[in-house]
Amino acid sequence: MKVIIFGLGNFGQSLALYLTETGSEVIGVDKDLYKVELIKDKIAHTVSLDSTNEMAFEVLPLKDTDVAVVAIGENEGAAIITTAILKKYPHIKIISRSLSPIHDTVLQAMGVHMIVHPEQEAAERLTRKLNFKKVLENFIVDEHYSISEIRLPTAIEGKTIQECGFREKHRLNIITILRKKEKANILGRKISYQESIGLPTPDMKFEKGDVLVVFGSNNSIENYCNVNKIPEDQELVSL
Repeated sequence: MKVIIFGLGNFGQSLALYLTETGSEVIGVDKDLYKVELIKDKIAHTVSLDSTNEMAFEVLPLKDTDVAVVAIGENEGAAIITTAILKKYPHIKIISRSLSPIHDTVLQAMGVHMIVHPEQEAAERLTRKLNFKKVLENFIVDEHYSISEIRLPTAIEGKTIQECGFREKHRLNIITILRKKEKANILGRKISYQESIGLPTPDMKFEKGDVLVVFGSNNSIENYCNVNKIPEDQELVSL
C-alpha cells in the first residue's frame, strides 16, 4: 500500500513509522524542514512543501497513491485546504484528523473516507488499559462484555483448544489467535509482526508467544487472567 501522510507531528510521525514497519510505502510531507529531517531515514521518502499550495502537489506521486492521511494538528485551516485539494483525486482514500466539532462537520460535508481523533482515541485506549491491566488490548462490546487480547499462559503451550476447555471451564470463546511472524520491510530490514490464524479449530495447538483474542464477560476475562497469573501489561506498568 502506498500512503502519503501530510503533517509530521507526533501523530503523523508515529503513523508513518508504524505503516513502514508493517510493509507500506510511506511518503511524509510537512512544510517544517526540521520535522522532515527527523524522519527522512526511517520511511520511504519525505518532502518539505506547503500542502495548502495546490501547485506544490505536482511533485507528489498522487496517481500511484492508495491512501492520503491529513494528520496536520496545529492549523485547522491548513488541514481543511489540504483535504479539499486531495478531494480532486477520487481514487485516493482520504483519512483526515479532526481538531474540533466544527472541523468534524466540515470533513463530513466534504465526504472524506474516515475522520480520526488521535487524542480522544488515545485517552480511550489508556482508560481501557487502566481498567484491564492484564490484557494487551481491549474492545468494550457493552457494559458487561469485552473482546480482549491476552498473552498465552506458559502452562498451556503445546495443548489444544479442546484440551483446555475454554468455554466450559472459563466461559470464554476464543475468536482467533495472533501468532508472531517475520518479514522484510521495503528497506530490507526484518520486522516482527502478529498475524491472525483465522478461525481456530478445537484440535489447534497453542504455540509459545501466542496471543489469544477472546470474547466473554468482563468478570470471566479478569478471573482467567488472575487464575493463570497473567502479568500486567508492561507498557502500562512503565507509565
